[in-house]
Amino acid sequence: MRREVARTHLASRTVGFTESVIREMTRLNAVHGGINLAQGFPNFAAPAEVKEAAKRAIDADINQYAITWGSPSLRQAISRTYRELYGMDADPETMITVTCGATEAMISTLLAIVDPGDEVIVLEPFYENYGPDAAICGAAPVYVPLRQPDNTFDPAELRRAFSARTKAIILNTPNNPTGRVFTRSELDLVAELCREFDAIAVTDEIYEHIRYEGEHIPIATLPGMAERTVTISGASKTFSVTGWRVGWIVAPPRLTGGIRKVHDFVTVGAPAPLQEAVAVGLGMGAPYYGKLGGEYRVRRDLLYGALVEAGFSPRRPDGAYYILCDISRFGFGDDVAFAHWLVREVGVAGVPGSSFYSRPELGRDLIRFTFCKTEDLLREAADRLRRVAELVPVSGTGRAS
Repeated sequence: MRREVARTHLASRTVGFTESVIREMTRLNAVHGGINLAQGFPNFAAPAEVKEAAKRAIDADINQYAITWGSPSLRQAISRTYRELYGMDADPETMITVTCGATEAMISTLLAIVDPGDEVIVLEPFYENYGPDAAICGAAPVYVPLRQPDNTFDPAELRRAFSARTKAIILNTPNNPTGRVFTRSELDLVAELCREFDAIAVTDEIYEHIRYEGEHIPIATLPGMAERTVTISGASKTFSVTGWRVGWIVAPPRLTGGIRKVHDFVTVGAPAPLQEAVAVGLGMGAPYYGKLGGEYRVRRDLLYGALVEAGFSPRRPDGAYYILCDISRFGFGDDVAFAHWLVREVGVAGVPGSSFYSRPELGRDLIRFTFCKTEDLLREAADRLRRVAELVPVSGTGRAS
């Protein structure tokens, strides 16, 4: 008699995975008819030049597969951009890979460089994909906290996290969700440890052109780091085209070869006509980036002021388009319950802070809002948020500043 063996048909590495909390809050917002300050996609138009370029490419029948690692025009535009802005030498033929967004760039990179049993250092709070990305590769994430109120890491803690098993560190600057732009001295320490422990810096720089304080310094430009850095960025945030899914990787040739093979089998390639449009966008250069940062500064200040007035304890971000707030003074003690209450009763959606931490209790007093919205929508959100202090008595002071 055949014996039936009960078993799960899901891989064990997925057991700890959860649904994206960010996208869950978007769905809840739709149910309650709220203002979505949870998911980081703009509600305003992409630049006309970029949209027109996409239309021209489609009309020109650039609708079939591009070269797997990216159209020549886009790789050349990326190469020029890094040379002009940062003095980086990125050979478009051997060092640049175009991907389906920065999200695919990260997982393709880690699959190419990380073996099961390796360790990957992750600064927390972190964008919710990083932990699962490491787990998919069979690696062990090692979390190093960014300490409030300034969201800086302790140099001694970071040093202790490195070991002979460390294969990579994921560094996101400007940072989501904290808004930090890491300083040269912080990057110097990361670089020093990468060199000492023969580790690779994998940098998510998707918000590089959305800054208000500090300087964006690609860690690849620091001494000895060009050969051990994978730089990730993309078009989504810079050109307000989050649905286009065009990202890229800049890496030394010895790493690019492996990354391109993974990318090929994971997605084959990014959308061909949209690559041509992004190449046009990159050609707008520094004047466009300066205007972009100025417009986002106005939005940042609008939402920051409203949150302070509403009784939140926000930290003013240096870059990116998120504000992380302390909510402990509202007395919920549960970030998920607060976020659900907020969208249901106030009509504004944010992201519970626990989704950015390895252990939920670390973020229970936090919530994240985005300000990549039009000023009129942010003003409407501000009016709604003022009701929070009326509905929930404010007591004490929060941790953020």
